[in-house]
Amino acid sequence: MAIQHATDQNFKQLVQGNGVTVVNFWASWCGPCRMFAPVLEAFANEAEGKVSVIKVNVDENPVTSAQYGIMSIPSTLIFQNGTLKYKEAGILPAGTLRTLVSGEAG
Repeated sequence: MAIQHATDQNFKQLVQGNGVTVVNFWASWCGPCRMFAPVLEAFANEAEGKVSVIKVNVDENPVTSAQYGIMSIPSTLIFQNGTLKYKEAGILPAGTLRTLVSGEAG
């Protein structure tokens, strides 16, 4: 499944599924977000069928962004079976994403 784009209306539904969901909060004007986009895209293709990847535009979805306290972008949240397990601002290397979703990181 390709990267999905969540809205304030469907965010909860998209992350409530079983398994691991990686959520990227971003904005079109954000330079670091644009730098992170190809890394996230490659990760999503590599993790096809094992991990869901969702992007949330902070300008278009302020309710969800506020709910999760997004103060800096890009920010990455990782959910396991609908429960938030990890949150970090900044660009994450693909290797870090792999480690986080495999459950090897705390």
